Amino acid sequence: MTNKQKSLVGGVSILGVAGIICKVVGVLYRIPLAHLIGPAGMGIYHKVYPAYNLLLTVSSAGLPVAISRMVAHYVTLQDPRNARRIFKIAMQMLLVLGLLTMVLMLVFSGRLALWQGTMDTRAGYMAIAPSLFFVCVMSAYRGFLQGQRNMVPTAISQLTEQIGRVFIALPLAYVGMRHSVALGAAGALLGSTIAEGAALLYMLFQHRRADRTLTDTIPQRPDCQLLSDRIIGQRLVRVAIPITLGACIVPLAGFIDSIMLTQLMESAGMAAEDALICYGAYAGPVLTLINVPTAVAMAMSTNLVPDIASGMARGEREYVQRETGIGLRMAAVIGFPCSVGMSLLAQPILYLCYRGSYTAAQLDVAAELLQISSLTIILFTVVQATSGILQGAGRQRIPMYTLVLGVGLKIALNYTLVRIPGVNIHGAPWASLLCYTASMIPNLYFVSKYTGYRFQFGDVVVKPLLAAGLMGGIVNLLWNGVFGNPGALNGFRLTAGILLCVAVGAAVYVWAAFALGAIDWEDLPGSLGRIRQRLSAKRGRKNG
Repeated sequence: MTNKQKSLVGGVSILGVAGIICKVVGVLYRIPLAHLIGPAGMGIYHKVYPAYNLLLTVSSAGLPVAISRMVAHYVTLQDPRNARRIFKIAMQMLLVLGLLTMVLMLVFSGRLALWQGTMDTRAGYMAIAPSLFFVCVMSAYRGFLQGQRNMVPTAISQLTEQIGRVFIALPLAYVGMRHSVALGAAGALLGSTIAEGAALLYMLFQHRRADRTLTDTIPQRPDCQLLSDRIIGQRLVRVAIPITLGACIVPLAGFIDSIMLTQLMESAGMAAEDALICYGAYAGPVLTLINVPTAVAMAMSTNLVPDIASGMARGEREYVQRETGIGLRMAAVIGFPCSVGMSLLAQPILYLCYRGSYTAAQLDVAAELLQISSLTIILFTVVQATSGILQGAGRQRIPMYTLVLGVGLKIALNYTLVRIPGVNIHGAPWASLLCYTASMIPNLYFVSKYTGYRFQFGDVVVKPLLAAGLMGGIVNLLWNGVFGNPGALNGFRLTAGILLCVAVGAAVYVWAAFALGAIDWEDLPGSLGRIRQRLSAKRGRKNG
């Protein structure tokens, strides 16, 4: 494997590990938060995030990817001067977008709360609005550094955000709850805003260091033409708009869900408070847990954009095809075991994390939702990988179109299933499965078309699926044979049982994946590869 290939695997490893740590911290953070503000407070808390995520995506999704892709292109061409100019123009655009979205959320906080039918969310919208500005500015720094294949600052800033939430948001939620449930949820959201501000200060410092490093390590080619501000702005917009529109589709669907699901359940005869709690259980524990393994998918997509763009800039088609294959295999190797494992352990994990915050009946409903929703992990992972490949190849409009198709089908299926009394909230995860399946299939076709990569069904699907199936069978036998009903277990036995099943499942999956050829030593980060080389060398000396 070449150094450039290692940079893809290493970059995914850095962001992926940091992302998983952040998601785990996020899950753990929500456990005491749920104790503090209760199921109704969690329902308010999770009603705010869909609109916030939508505005955040509008303002900061496309431009960082455009920065990363364009900076990678000009760094590859040994033109750091234009790389810096791209960052400068993009930063000006993101400053304006950040201010605009922050003001919009503040001004329309009451209207958003009215649309959702939960006026208690207004204070939460006002508390989290400033973080729109902080994240926009921070995304410019992240895109500039990612374009140079420097993923460490992004990873550390993500950790700063999550750790800040734990130490700032929980005390503020406690203070807010002394007045009302709505202010308790708003206190937690204000803590998130402060944590984003701290992460922004860290990225500002890292950018100054990286800018000096760029000057020292990449000499400026004298024959490179200086790009005008107008040309840079036009190119940034041309790349960013379709990416932004595509990225908005899923948050838009989440925002529609926050309005649609509770109203559909109420129309089917469910009480308003029960519908809010039901929605909170789905949008909170279920989707929060689903987002833990998808952190690796986001890391993969982030790395694939500059990697594929760099290969395209050099005209190395074989390199692009090779990296495409690695990206898709990594997506499958990560996605299949996460889907199977989380689906099998859905009920024990929820009882461990949220027993005491929700009733046993509510946790059983959430477990049924998580068992279905877990299957979206593999689909989402492949969708993210293919989207990153297509964006790096300059085909950023395609993921937008395929997600529009998927979300349109999701909304239609939600409307059909959720208002059926015997189905209600259980229709939402099935609609998500349809959404990502409809997006994934055409994405794979266009990846093959525009990169020349020939889809390897055995390597991408059959081998990791067989390894995940073997893992799932053993984990299922172990849990049901030794532990049984999680509701009857105390906290120590429940924790020990989950950890044992995860450890055994991981060991079985890794062994099976290597035995079947789903994972190769060359797929691993450089440090693990070097350990394997040293072990092989020692065995060679002993045999000699």
